Amino acid sequence: MNPRRKKRLTIVTSILLGIGLITSLVLYALSQNIDLFYTPHEIVHGKDDTGVKPVIGQRIRVGGLVVVGSVSRNQDSLKVQFDLTNKGEVITVKYDGILPDLFREGQGIIANGVLVEHKLLDATEVLAKHDENYMPKEIADSLGEGHKPPEYSNKN
Repeated sequence: MNPRRKKRLTIVTSILLGIGLITSLVLYALSQNIDLFYTPHEIVHGKDDTGVKPVIGQRIRVGGLVVVGSVSRNQDSLKVQFDLTNKGEVITVKYDGILPDLFREGQGIIANGVLVEHKLLDATEVLAKHDENYMPKEIADSLGEGHKPPEYSNKN
């Protein structure tokens, strides 16, 4: 092989290795920032199709119904703790911040955060449904056909 071809081969090989390294680093960084959706039932028992459970320290998105009577607020700060339920399983969510105006007990919500214990989520964001007829598709599907929305008295 003459020196000119050898130099070209070295340059092309170096470029391909660099592109491969950059691609692998980008894919690794993206995989660390994915929020996967789980229900309380899936956190405890794993996904229905794969059996995959979230690991402690993983960022996840959890959707379910707020258990009636489970909301406890800290009087000195914005910290709040409540339970989410789905198919009989219950997990606890801790959140430090202002809850959405539509947040109520018995209502479907989605919480983004980090799983810090087997059934404890440290939430960074809490999202509530926008009206009484709407429920996120993932939550409605996971609750099944027998789910009825909670009835509220009109307190106007």
